[in-house]
Amino acid sequence: MKAGVIGTSYGKVHIIGLQAAGVEVVALCQRDQETGRGIAKQYGVPQVFSDWEALVAASELDLVTIAVPPHLHLPIAKRALALGKHVICEKPLARTLEEARLMGRLAQRAGTRAMTGFNWRFTAGMQKMKTLVNAGFLGRLLHATGTWYGTRYADASASLGWRNERELAGLGALGDIGVHVIDLLRWLGGEFRRVSALTGIAHPDRELAPGKRVDTDDYCEFLGVFESGAHATVTLSRVARGTTFHRLQLFGTEGALSYEFQRDEPGWATGQLLSAHGGSRWERVPLSPPSSDPAPSDFSERTGRATFAPLVRILLDGVEHGRDVSPSFFDGLRAQAVTETVLQSADEQAWLPVPP
Repeated sequence: MKAGVIGTSYGKVHIIGLQAAGVEVVALCQRDQETGRGIAKQYGVPQVFSDWEALVAASELDLVTIAVPPHLHLPIAKRALALGKHVICEKPLARTLEEARLMGRLAQRAGTRAMTGFNWRFTAGMQKMKTLVNAGFLGRLLHATGTWYGTRYADASASLGWRNERELAGLGALGDIGVHVIDLLRWLGGEFRRVSALTGIAHPDRELAPGKRVDTDDYCEFLGVFESGAHATVTLSRVARGTTFHRLQLFGTEGALSYEFQRDEPGWATGQLLSAHGGSRWERVPLSPPSSDPAPSDFSERTGRATFAPLVRILLDGVEHGRDVSPSFFDGLRAQAVTETVLQSADEQAWLPVPP
């Protein structure tokens, strides 16, 4: 299979993950041609485009991956799907639920494989957590917590960009990190029925341009109720000084599971998983680290090989055997439904149902 990658910031993770999964990356798209040529040389990619439409139209491509700001996700995916390409699109799938629904319909009509970049399903600890949940370790889920802290905009002098502008990003912390937590909780506990939320902007007086202030959320807390009746508590922040980690905990009638991932520590691609069953105390669950564990200092290498490559392998398997794939555009759509309801709930200060 031959692929083209649009975007070369987080797109480097895509290139590395695709190559690690055995996909031939033959093209990339970067407006700054000098930057694009440098990255292409680094990873052995033969073609560099400055225009995404030209890349998507390249006849030799079987797969297009999208690693650009969310306002471009819909037009790129629409064109790629219309040309019969498979697509992997970064999260959040779109800026709005309406856009995400359209992308879902387009993918369904195209009949190709369309995936959302929920790569944090694929650490060893999270994969083991899913296996235990599916085996009934928890019994009936009662309540869950999801926490993700990052430091990107903690400092008032941090550089601003598209992530701080709703017109381009659609979402702030909810799009950067919240959709991952929502996806993981959906994957483990089922669909959300309703939510009640608070959101905040750390430095609301900062301006993207004269007269144009930042307008995306930097931190968020919300309560949720699953379709099963189980409860969820979610805390998100991209302005949490001193830490970059996420944690999910699930408590059921028979057992409990606690997963934690520290971004900048050795063994980061494995994570840590604890379990408790019956009357036992927390015990560490043995985990098998990935076969390739790059140095923690190389974010793109470690993330691409350990978390993006497994996602690509699911797409390859789906194409070869005609199977459905997950995380799909449908998973991206369902996460989008929750994030949009969270924003609306915070604005209205009310419990609101998550739309179907």
